[in-house]
Amino acid sequence: MNIEEKSSLKQLIKFQKPNFPLEQRFYMDSTIFNLDMETFFFNQWIIVGHESRIPEKGNYFLFNIENESIIIIRDDNGKINCFYNVCRHRGSKICLENEGSTRSLICPYHAWSYKLDGSLKSARLMDEDFCSDEWSLHKCNSIIFEGLIFINFSNKPDNFNQFIKPVKPFIELHGLGEAKIAARRKYHTMGNWKLTLDNFHECYHCQPSHPEYCSVHDSEYILAYGGGSGTGPHSEKFSRRLAEWNEKTKKLGYLTGEYSERNFNNFSRGAERTPLSEGKLSETKNGKPACKKLMGKFKEHDHGYTGIGPSPFNSLMMCNDFATLFTFVPKSPHQTDVEIMWLVHKDAEEGKDYNLEDMIWLWDKTTIADKRIIEDNQKGVLSSKYQPGPLSTMELGVESFKNWYLETFYLALDKN
Repeated sequence: MNIEEKSSLKQLIKFQKPNFPLEQRFYMDSTIFNLDMETFFFNQWIIVGHESRIPEKGNYFLFNIENESIIIIRDDNGKINCFYNVCRHRGSKICLENEGSTRSLICPYHAWSYKLDGSLKSARLMDEDFCSDEWSLHKCNSIIFEGLIFINFSNKPDNFNQFIKPVKPFIELHGLGEAKIAARRKYHTMGNWKLTLDNFHECYHCQPSHPEYCSVHDSEYILAYGGGSGTGPHSEKFSRRLAEWNEKTKKLGYLTGEYSERNFNNFSRGAERTPLSEGKLSETKNGKPACKKLMGKFKEHDHGYTGIGPSPFNSLMMCNDFATLFTFVPKSPHQTDVEIMWLVHKDAEEGKDYNLEDMIWLWDKTTIADKRIIEDNQKGVLSSKYQPGPLSTMELGVESFKNWYLETFYLALDKN
């Protein structure tokens, strides 16, 4: 990037008004999108799957983003490895299918063969001094935590333990390491990744647009907490209800409380435990559990709900009986894939212990509606008449994320 481009972007950042959304260029410019990917997505710890997707040795799936393709595979010892899908010979992709099972990884071009641990197994007709130990597949940084597969593309990734520490107890409460995938869906959304995330950072739109969500979460929660802790105005009524629920839940021995970033850092994390609407046990149409088997540390229902944002590109929405995991994957300045996994206890059987339709009902309906909302928003933002308007008191999450984004972006420009 030349000095003039960098100066132009810095001026654009300084031009941003407090309590207003971003200027148009941030939602459509390919240069900004490329910098976004380099600065944010490729530097964050991202959840790309759950270990139950590849239960047997040789099972694999791919995670594809821009020019990168990652093979996530279980080896002969049961360990999950993550490798760049690039042959060390002349660079061909090795795995061409998005998921499958294999005894070894064989390049379709010249048949270089790799073991499931990434080491080179065979290469035909090479010189006598050829050393196969030097030509293992390139590893992608990865950590398996509570069954969740995290990857990080950075050459110098942030310390994982530091990253996960504040949200760790919230995840551990739900025992995701003892879970399995009940369903997966992908929603191709024609909207910039920041517009997509902003839609999840506020619940100002929930009452006009999401009757299903509002049937599970009451109006006072939506007012104060709809987009997460600190995303709306204070509600004395909900604060009293939350305090009462906290007291009851602590007596049951379950975690309560919340976490939000207080100081600027590389991360954008949040977590909270809150009660569902009165009489509701789960995020289902009738409020009854979708699954008979409770997850994690729960021995009985606490009428509660856990929301976690470990990074900008993941959200976990968890009831006592199932969990919903979102991964937001930017594809272009105007497209974001929203991928959802629903998780249940590993011993739960569909039809016997859980009803899949009940389980996916809320977030499937809500995400389909959000897809339309985001796409209409993107179309409007592209208009010559788009001008950022003032944010409401229920859009504090949008402002908070914007400030973190702009500060991180500005610092990245200084490094380039």
